[in-house]
Amino acid sequence: MFRSTISVVDSDSLPALFGAHDQHLRTIREKLGVSISMRDSEIRIEGEEGGVAQATEVLTELNKLVQRHGAFDPEEVSRLLSKVRGEPSVPNSPELGVQVGGRKLAPCTDGQARYVRAIHENELVFCIGPAGCGKTYLAVASAVSALRQGEVQRIVLVRPAVEAGESLGFLPGDLQAKINPYLRPLLDAIQEMMDYDQVKKYTEQDIIEVIPLAYMRGRTLNRSFIILDEAQNTTTAQMKMFLTRMGNDSKIVVSGDITQIDLPRNARSGLIDSMARLHKIKGVARVELTADDIVRHRLVSQIVQAYEEKPRKRR
Repeated sequence: MFRSTISVVDSDSLPALFGAHDQHLRTIREKLGVSISMRDSEIRIEGEEGGVAQATEVLTELNKLVQRHGAFDPEEVSRLLSKVRGEPSVPNSPELGVQVGGRKLAPCTDGQARYVRAIHENELVFCIGPAGCGKTYLAVASAVSALRQGEVQRIVLVRPAVEAGESLGFLPGDLQAKINPYLRPLLDAIQEMMDYDQVKKYTEQDIIEVIPLAYMRGRTLNRSFIILDEAQNTTTAQMKMFLTRMGNDSKIVVSGDITQIDLPRNARSGLIDSMARLHKIKGVARVELTADDIVRHRLVSQIVQAYEEKPRKRR
């Protein structure tokens, strides 16, 4: 049995270091087979020599990130664990040119790398996959990178305002206030990659637009990076309207989860329809992500898989 200790100068940083409900510690324990405890302002790590050394390196690096930035993304734990265990990095992973939490953002899985590469190489990309696999996040990161490199002049983030069992009519406020909850996930993603003042400035100048799908009618968008999120909830007519907004030197990414369609039963999803119609056109790519590409909390992948399984019949 081997033991290692890490001194913690600032006890207030422990919640960020350990994660919500000790999420990060549990991940490290499970992956490296060590026990981790806190005693007398020290983190104590016990276990086999190799696991203890690797856990010490991971926690030391995470502690530096907390001291430097105050927090870090959960994906950083997985990245460091892969590094200390000598696991190969994602091959030929494209550069995104975006920093989040003090580190350069990059695809975490082979599927995500294929997705980002498809965005780089095509004018229109369809991406389908379950919750938490990075469909929206990586598209937004690619858009921010393209804007910063001068490849586009505008980012347009679009979502259909389709009710998922809730009623828009009962939400307070005017129309804009009612649709804001539908657009919030897109704005949250972009605010992680750009500071608040810059996002506010770009939004006021219409360099960044976050709008509902209905507001796209009649427009032509040149030199724009356009993202349609939750596209499984578009009708065929809506999807045709959206795709034909594409102007010169523009790029479109369409993402959605075809297992979570909230349209009426007799309505065909515009996402499914367009992928079937357009897949043979040059410059159009389709990427399918799976539960293996999920990078949220470790339980999300298991939850997705549980819902994909057929429920057992009760006896």
